[in-house]
Amino acid sequence: MLYPSIDKMLNKVGSKYSLVVAASRRARQLREGEKSELKQPRSHKQVGIALEEIYGDYVQIKRNEQGQPLIDED
Repeated sequence: MLYPSIDKMLNKVGSKYSLVVAASRRARQLREGEKSELKQPRSHKQVGIALEEIYGDYVQIKRNEQGQPLIDED
């Protein structure tokens, strides 16, 4: 079973599209050197860590004027 589950993630994000865009943007930030606040992430890959951060409310998803998802770190 995958963690976090897609069903639980959709409760936080709203749509699969927003989830994919937000996770990919956060994963790119992690790949470029930004640090994660997760103490012990389950995943070793940036996309998995990004999903865990979104699920754990370490990052918030906001929308720009066109309605596209943006990442906002707390």
